[in-house]
Amino acid sequence: MISINSLTVAYGGFTLLNDINFHISESDKIGLVGKNGAGKSTILKLICGLQNPTTGKVAVPSGVKIGYLPQIMEHHRGRSVIDEAMTAFADMFALEDELERITVELSARQDYESDAYQDLIIRMNEVNDRLAYTRSDNPQVLAEKTLIGLGFKYEELQRPTETFSQGWNMRIELAKILLSRPDVLLLDEPTNHLDIESIEWLEGYLKDYKGSLVLISHDRKFLDNVTNRTVEIMLGRIHDYKVPYSKYLELRRERLEQQRAAFENQQRMIEKTEEFIEKFRYKPTKSNQVQSRVKQLEKLERIEVDIEDRSALAVKFPPAPRSGDVVYKSVDMKVGYGEKIVFDDAQIEVRRGEKVALVGRNGEGKTTLMRVIMNELDPKAGESKLGYNVNIGYYAQNQEDILDKDDTVFGTLDRVAVGDIRLKLRDILGAFLFRGEDVDKKVAVLSGGERARLAMAKLILKPYNLLALDEPTNHMDIRSKDILKQALKSYDGTLIIVSHDRDFLDGLVDKLYEFRDGKVKEHLGGVQEFLERRRLESLNELERHYKPAAEEKPAEVIQKKEEAKQEYQAKKFISKEEKKIRNRISFLEKGIEDVEAKMKEIEAVLMNPGPGDDVMDLTRAYLEHKRQLDYKMEEWEKLNESLEN
Repeated sequence: MISINSLTVAYGGFTLLNDINFHISESDKIGLVGKNGAGKSTILKLICGLQNPTTGKVAVPSGVKIGYLPQIMEHHRGRSVIDEAMTAFADMFALEDELERITVELSARQDYESDAYQDLIIRMNEVNDRLAYTRSDNPQVLAEKTLIGLGFKYEELQRPTETFSQGWNMRIELAKILLSRPDVLLLDEPTNHLDIESIEWLEGYLKDYKGSLVLISHDRKFLDNVTNRTVEIMLGRIHDYKVPYSKYLELRRERLEQQRAAFENQQRMIEKTEEFIEKFRYKPTKSNQVQSRVKQLEKLERIEVDIEDRSALAVKFPPAPRSGDVVYKSVDMKVGYGEKIVFDDAQIEVRRGEKVALVGRNGEGKTTLMRVIMNELDPKAGESKLGYNVNIGYYAQNQEDILDKDDTVFGTLDRVAVGDIRLKLRDILGAFLFRGEDVDKKVAVLSGGERARLAMAKLILKPYNLLALDEPTNHMDIRSKDILKQALKSYDGTLIIVSHDRDFLDGLVDKLYEFRDGKVKEHLGGVQEFLERRRLESLNELERHYKPAAEEKPAEVIQKKEEAKQEYQAKKFISKEEKKIRNRISFLEKGIEDVEAKMKEIEAVLMNPGPGDDVMDLTRAYLEHKRQLDYKMEEWEKLNESLEN
């Protein structure tokens, strides 16, 4: 489908990508991997035409539709979340308008044998074919389902996009790309701002996605679950593996071992050949043999060994000073901002040495709890208390913005380091990918990811007995995350961490607090056990509803009680379903009311248009609202029929 041919990207005297070649087929789901700065994002920009190569070319067939999600994007303004998402169907709506115009024109014409009439017939067939591929059963419903899957609540869909953070606007853009059904998806770190539930939803979507996918991600599990091919960028070259990420690591290790063995064998051969040449260089009887070996060396294709990236060095946190047995505790705690209650009745206890994860949907209160622990926010009710002699090392999501922009990378650490650890500052910076001249860079010129890594490196310098980390891995590559994870596993203090990275949390934490629907629930065990329980929760509830009584009672009594219990639970279950339907109906009725109001406003203008009013644009907007109204009315009628039946 897409071919990258002899492509080179150079900046001044530095070559980022050197003569790379690979092909993206229709069924490919490619994980693009490599250390930070290797050129992964550059390749995505080259594919979608946002950047031109120094030499070589990217061949994209005509008609191939590409959807590109960058790491950073501008906020949308002036539209609600659902209205912005519906712009993904603009091409489809335009085709429908064109089909309507062609149909009207054909019905009015009688020149059936003319070339113009035949051209209209051909165009109508082309439009119909394109619509057959792009048309969705109900775009409005599909958009709502996609947004809900990515973590939005129904009541949030009518909010203006500018009231959401950049992370949530990224989700809107991702929803638009998914809804537009491109032939090729280019996703640059799509999970950075997603919670675990949304990541799992996206995984399911991408598994079933029929087009091609090129994905950059530092989430190992996400790569394994979604991709079937791994393209590694190393030292400006690529290595192509037709396997998912974990299998790629095995094959890569084998390749490097074979490469090193071949290199060593060749070096021994070269050494022996050079010894022979040097030994017999001046003996006339051996001159032919010497010349032959000289030519052999000249023609020899030297084996090069890929230098494995060992920039991330093993580091350890300083030994933790002893704290009290209970490091943090809350009792009946209610927390919120103004009139808004984020969560209440929170019972939380973190004991010395525990490693605890805070998980749940974005906006449910994880970061808010971190602020409470740091005494940046007071609870509205209940008790929040740190234990005896607790010394906190805190990494906030905006930590990178707190750094002194006029200081250097090395100076940032040097100003706070105390004792022997000052001798290891360059090693610590190397662990977080600051090497060579990088340590002398000003903080002001660093990227957001580099600042985040520098802020994380600062926590290595002082002995804390409680580390409170809020999304520390968002900007780290896989190797750096592995190093941080090992450092945290060997850390002998207490850890409270907010993270949506399942692979990072797996094997690291032994307890989780789930933030959901305004409540905080404790889960013992690791992240995999938690995820399995969450998946089975609804089934377990149904099982409990219909589980026979365990007590020893006469059969008739047991049967009657069980029948009564089943009847009650069935009614309760139906009532829940009915409530869900009625909530959806209410939501649709509000949407219908809003759309009808907008249509009336446009009708009023069309009745008496002013000099600055574009009648065509107004008509187009009116028709779009009419389509939305029809979709909402159709769903509203079906839901009401289901209640009646």
